[in-house]
Amino acid sequence: MSIELVIRDLAVEVEGNLILNGINLEIREGEVHALMGPNGSGKSTLSYSLMGHPKYHVKQGDIFLNGESILGMEADERAKKGLFLAFQNPTAIPGVSLANFLRTATTSVRNPERTADGKLIPMREFRKELLQKMTDLGIDHAFARRYLNDGFSGGEKKRVEVLQMAMLEPKIAILDEMDSGLDIDALRMVAEDTNRLQETHSMGVLLITHYQRLLNYIPPDFVHILLNGRIVESGGPELAHELEARGYDWVRQRHEEPQKH
Repeated sequence: MSIELVIRDLAVEVEGNLILNGINLEIREGEVHALMGPNGSGKSTLSYSLMGHPKYHVKQGDIFLNGESILGMEADERAKKGLFLAFQNPTAIPGVSLANFLRTATTSVRNPERTADGKLIPMREFRKELLQKMTDLGIDHAFARRYLNDGFSGGEKKRVEVLQMAMLEPKIAILDEMDSGLDIDALRMVAEDTNRLQETHSMGVLLITHYQRLLNYIPPDFVHILLNGRIVESGGPELAHELEARGYDWVRQRHEEPQKH
């Protein structure tokens, strides 16, 4: 059965402010959906809400993964169900090596019933798989010994996020502005790696971005425009090209109520 993420009438509040106000979206396994919108429209709020960040309070609606509501689940439980979030600005964790982090995360996702003190994937087996994935993605094996994201460039951080996807093999991946801070060469490499994973594992992808340029490298099946906490336009790749050519003014004119004086 195909895995799908279904968002129904989702309203989310952050620190007392309503940011999302009735989001409806369905993402099926193998589909790539691009979510675009001006600053402050709620794109990152949606990504954090889907992953269960405690700062974001769901006021109404529901989120279903493979037919099961995940609203009551912690972030790690959602990950075990097959959801993944690649951060816009991945956090550095000094003292925790990339290899140890991935070994723990991969074990937990593959063995959801494992307790905190349970056995990890055998080191020899894990190391062989990790190094093969790093080779496939063109990532220096020395990164496995480095502290997670500590001293990494923007491009290196994003490639490590893709490596996490390769190891965890999520069913649905949320990529929050993965083009942020990348030069054109780094963007091309990250996009190529993502495309390879998406095709190999038939992931469903929610690609959050400001710019058409990322979509030149990761072609979407569907494009959605978020404005004032709602998805106001949906279409194919041509919708992103229209945004690139015309900006967001035409969207605002079509969907924002005129101010009363």
